[in-house]
Amino acid sequence: MLNSLSGRFLILTTVFVMLAEVLIFVPSIARFREDFLAQRLERAQIASLALLADDMLTPELEAELLRNAEVFNVVLRRDEVRQLVLASPMPSSIDATYDLRAATAPVLIRDALVRLVRPEPQVIRVIGAPVRDAGLLIEITMDTGPLRAAMIEYGIRILILSAVISVFTAVLLFVAVRILLVRPIKSVVGYMQRYAAAPEDARRIIQPRAAVTELREAEEALQKLQTELTQALRQKERLAQLGGAVARISHDLRNILTSAQLFTDRIEASDDPLVRRLVPKLVNSMTRAVSLCESTLAFGRAEEPAPTLGLVTLGETVGDVVDSERLAAGDTPIEFVEEIPPGMTVRADPEQLFRVLSNLMRNARQALTATGRGGRITVAANEDDDAWWIRVADTGPGLPERTRMHLFQPFQSRAAKGGSGLGLTIASELIRGHGGTLDLAHSGPDGTCFCIRLPKGDGAI
Repeated sequence: MLNSLSGRFLILTTVFVMLAEVLIFVPSIARFREDFLAQRLERAQIASLALLADDMLTPELEAELLRNAEVFNVVLRRDEVRQLVLASPMPSSIDATYDLRAATAPVLIRDALVRLVRPEPQVIRVIGAPVRDAGLLIEITMDTGPLRAAMIEYGIRILILSAVISVFTAVLLFVAVRILLVRPIKSVVGYMQRYAAAPEDARRIIQPRAAVTELREAEEALQKLQTELTQALRQKERLAQLGGAVARISHDLRNILTSAQLFTDRIEASDDPLVRRLVPKLVNSMTRAVSLCESTLAFGRAEEPAPTLGLVTLGETVGDVVDSERLAAGDTPIEFVEEIPPGMTVRADPEQLFRVLSNLMRNARQALTATGRGGRITVAANEDDDAWWIRVADTGPGLPERTRMHLFQPFQSRAAKGGSGLGLTIASELIRGHGGTLDLAHSGPDGTCFCIRLPKGDGAI
C-alpha cells in the first residue's frame, strides 16, 4: 500500500500538514507567552489598585494578592513617580528583563523558544503598559516555572490537534486520490492489458471517459495509438495474405512465360522483316517478365537477390525502357529525350537497373498522362571520378505533399491511381544493393527529378 500512488499521497500529506503546523506553532507559542505575561501584568495591576484604594491592607492580605497574581513584586509608575506597590521576598536575583511595550515579533519568537529549551526556573522582570492608561508603566518580577509549564501544555495541545488534522486531511486526500486518480489510472491500465491480449480486436480500443483533463488527454492519445496500431496490424495481415497470393501467381505466371518463350523461338524463323525486328524485343520483354516473377518470389521471402554486377551499356538499357514507355504512352504527346554519352558503361546488374529505370520512367509517364497535356521525360547521365550519375526528370505537375512525406516507404508513396506503392521502394532497395543511392532531387510545379548515384568502387572501369 505504501508503494502505491495513494499510499505515498497519504504519507506526503501527513508530513506536509505536520510541517505546516510546526511553522504555525512557532509564532503561536510566542503569542501564548506574550499573552501569559500580559495576564500577569494585568493581575498585578488589579492587585496594586486594590492596595492604592486602601493603603491599610494587612501584610497577610498583601501576600495573598501577590500569590493570586503569581508575582513577587509590583512596581507602578504614576505621575512620573516610580512606586513599589506590592513586594515579597524573592528566591534569587533577577536574571533577565523583558519589555513588552516595544517587543517585535522576531524578538518574541526568540524569547519563547529560549524559554522552551531552558528547563531551569529563573526570576525575570517584565515591563508593560498598564491597561486603560492606569499609569505610565507597570513592572513585575515573577518565576518562569509556571510560564514554561503552561507553554509546554499549550504546545502539547497544539501538536495533538495538528496530528488529528493531519490524519484527517490525509485520509480525505487518500480517498480523493483513489477516486479521482488511482481508479481512472487502473482503468487505463486494464484497457491496455486487455488490448495487448488481442490488439486486432477493435472492441478493446479504449474509449475516453475520464473527467480529469490530463487523464482525458492520455486516454485520447492512447485511443489514437491503439487505433493506428490495429489498422497497421490489419494491413499487415492483408499484405501477408496478398504476398502469398502474389507469390503463387508469380510462380504460375513464370511457368506460363517460360512456355511462351519456347514459341518465340519458332517466330524468329519468319521471313517477315517486321517480325524479325520485333521478335528480339519480345524475347527480351518475356525474359524480363520471367525475371520479375522470380524476383517477386524472392521478395515474398523478404529478401531481394543480390545484384550480379557487370558492365552495362547504359544507352542500350535506357533505349529499351524508352521504347516500352513510348508504346505505353499511346496517343499522349510525350517527348522522350535521351542525354546519354555515347558508349557510356556503368557497373550494375542489367536486369535490376532496367527495373529501376522502368519504375522511374513509368511514374513520370503516368504523371504526364494524368495531366492530359503530355510533356517531356529526360534521361541524362554523367560520371565523375567516384560515381555514375543518372537523372530521370519530367515536366509534370510534381509530387503531392503526402507522397513526398512517405517517399520510398512501401504502400505509402502511391501517387497514381491503381498503383501499388512498391515501385519506388523496390527501386531504392535495388540501388542500395549496388552500394548507391536513389534520391528525389526536386519536385514542384515545373516537374520532378530523381537522381541515381552508382559508385564506381574497386574494379570499375
